[in-house]
Amino acid sequence: MSAQKIRATIEEESSKSQPSFDKRSGYDSRTGIYHPLDTLDTKHEIPTRLDINTASLVLSQFPQADLAEATLAFIDSGTNQSISYGELRRSIYSLATALYHELEVRKGDVVFLLSPNSILYPTICLAVLSIGAIFTTANPLNTESEIAKQVHNSGAKLAIAAPEELHKLVPTGVPTLLTTRPSDGKKPSVEELIESYYNSLELPQVNVLQSDIAAILYSSGTTGVSKGVVLTHANLISVMRLLSWSAYATESQHDVFLAFLPMFHVYGLVFFGLGLLCIGVTTVLMQKFDFQAMLVAIQKHKVTHLPAVPPVVLALVKYASKTSYDLSSLKRVGTGAAALSKEVSLEFRKMFPWVELRQGYGLTESTGPVTFFATDKDSKAHPDSTGKLLPTFCAKIIDIETGKPLPPHKEGELWLKSPAIMKGYLGNLEATTATIDSEGWLRTGDLSYIDENGFVYLVERIKELIKHNGYQVAPAELESVLLSHPLILDAAVIPVEDEETGQIPMAYVVRTAGSELSEDQVIQFVAGQVAPYKKVRRVSFIDTIPRSVAGKILRKDLVSQSKHQLVSKL
Repeated sequence: MSAQKIRATIEEESSKSQPSFDKRSGYDSRTGIYHPLDTLDTKHEIPTRLDINTASLVLSQFPQADLAEATLAFIDSGTNQSISYGELRRSIYSLATALYHELEVRKGDVVFLLSPNSILYPTICLAVLSIGAIFTTANPLNTESEIAKQVHNSGAKLAIAAPEELHKLVPTGVPTLLTTRPSDGKKPSVEELIESYYNSLELPQVNVLQSDIAAILYSSGTTGVSKGVVLTHANLISVMRLLSWSAYATESQHDVFLAFLPMFHVYGLVFFGLGLLCIGVTTVLMQKFDFQAMLVAIQKHKVTHLPAVPPVVLALVKYASKTSYDLSSLKRVGTGAAALSKEVSLEFRKMFPWVELRQGYGLTESTGPVTFFATDKDSKAHPDSTGKLLPTFCAKIIDIETGKPLPPHKEGELWLKSPAIMKGYLGNLEATTATIDSEGWLRTGDLSYIDENGFVYLVERIKELIKHNGYQVAPAELESVLLSHPLILDAAVIPVEDEETGQIPMAYVVRTAGSELSEDQVIQFVAGQVAPYKKVRRVSFIDTIPRSVAGKILRKDLVSQSKHQLVSKL
């Protein structure tokens, strides 16, 4: 179903629901649909013109004339290199012209991008989008075989890579352009193409529509095989407008953001690579995350906004008080990609009372953000919630046994509908139909509930629930308890098969330096705070918890490790 049809369906469903529409929760008892409670004004409506594309929308929001030259779009925290909005516009025009005329990249061609965060990253993405080509991004930490699989799966015609990543692309045989000029000068680069075409004053004339494919982003694959998520220009445009809405709603359009989240991930891409450019803010870029370097950047550049993930919030709670860095410029810390425990949230507010902490929820399949806290008052009052549905998003809570929609405070699978929902999984009709139903509802796989005031609460990934003696145990709940222990830095809970009970909860724990915390002490600590069936039965101590770049626990790695440990003991 197209984004336009989904938008029309949502409007129709909303209009039908008025007689039974609950103004507090957004729940329609007749249809079982939860509706967004915030109203868009004309400044934030999604454009209905079909010939608007992501690049044209973003570029139309840039500051104009002298203001564009005076306003910095990006600062590289490592090199201090910067680029103004005016320079960024000319770079996008130049690269788009070079890709189209010199490298003959055409509408529908796929460009593979392998690079850490850089000032060139948004230029490359927007140049590719402006000529109707499709970009697919990859994690620089991926192996050669993982890179080869993605290049093949996406059908990439051209690759653009940081010089240090070139060797991973050589075996694929795909033509490769470097991001920066190589020392030997033997390979063409994005930098050189921009310089060669810097006098280009307009973009190549290509008819790019909202319905055209814009990007193929690969899900993190924390519990299974990574799949290519196909996003259209309409998907990206709807999220750009939502980010503009949230920035104006929270009066953050004149602030300084710090970007350590990778732009190859949907979280970093829609925020830093595209969305914030529609607001005109300055973003300080970090090529990769380093906790101390992050603190230095906040102090040096007077960062006001820090979009983050739960492990970073936890690190601030555990370590920031032990440093002498000035973090007084911070106004707001956002967290998403994984659940933030109530305990960590409350501890953060005690340590940083002047900083607003806003939790959100999103998926690659939803092109990023789904929920949002419009006020810090709401965030404080509901520390274990991820906020309310963003405008354009409707939801259902579906009983996982009966398949029927549920009212407020009942747990079930969260289903979503919005113009931001993906087109589908690349070349995988079976997975697509299993995830998106015939009416356009996305099955998230997240066990959730919505309260009487419309706040969304995540319980656990349905696939990650531990089935113990017929009971369902949520790993996230046990992890929250574990993290409240003063001698535990990080923790993850996984299911371990058990002949008598089906599965038992096993905890992987990272202890503080020098701690002699024992397995029995951990088990007893948790047992004193949860129901008997939820108790942790086994504990293994580990140096680090494996996580995706977005901060999600890679449970499949820990499950594999636990099986190996069990075999070793036999």
